[in-house]
Amino acid sequence: MIRCIIVDDEPLAQDLLQDYLEEFTDLEVVGCFNDGFEAFKGIGELQPDLIFLDIEMPKITGFELVELLEEPPKIIFTTAYDNYAIKAFELQAVDYLLKPFSKERLRQAIQRVTIAPNDPSKLAKLNEEMPLEGFLNRIVVKTGNRIEVLNEVTISSISADGDYIKINSAGKQYLKLGTMAYYEKMLDPQSFTRIHRSHIVNISAISKIEPYQKENYLVFLKDNSQLPVSKKGMVKLKKVLRI
Repeated sequence: MIRCIIVDDEPLAQDLLQDYLEEFTDLEVVGCFNDGFEAFKGIGELQPDLIFLDIEMPKITGFELVELLEEPPKIIFTTAYDNYAIKAFELQAVDYLLKPFSKERLRQAIQRVTIAPNDPSKLAKLNEEMPLEGFLNRIVVKTGNRIEVLNEVTISSISADGDYIKINSAGKQYLKLGTMAYYEKMLDPQSFTRIHRSHIVNISAISKIEPYQKENYLVFLKDNSQLPVSKKGMVKLKKVLRI
């Protein structure tokens, strides 16, 4: 049983989340708090496994509460503001739910709590199943202790690398947990096309396309790299390029 608490200064938001959580039999809500100070004391007493945490609250914010905890439990942020996502994941949040969220989206967040941390394939599968909420216009990556935001216009290609993807952006390469299927779905198909089972390319980064072995092709990118194009990928490429 996962013991959880809800920290939110909006009573209606607390009530709605409690109603949603009643369907999850492996979770037990052991406390609800209206501000960070109350929650700080409650966490010390209740020792929850999981916190559903709002960000903008009176007295101290959700982020400040996390910074006060020496060994914070798992955290799912619940907020009406989308501009805190980078900071949330920098604090190792399990997920970031943007209000109003659906019960299905909540289910996905809870699955992230229960999957094994050393099983990236399960996490990637959850990413693939996440409902589409607009195309990505940037990708956030972690390099050492830093968080970097890669704008879509700087990304030339994305390639498969085991359980990870390799992002080529502005002459640098970044590794991030994920799958090709997820990024094929989440990137604007007018700008990015999957040309091979292992490669997605930014259309604006292509300098030329040349035949290569029977019905296959190679795309040459402006950064002087080249990628193979499958027969199926060439069909997609011709469609988006209108050739």
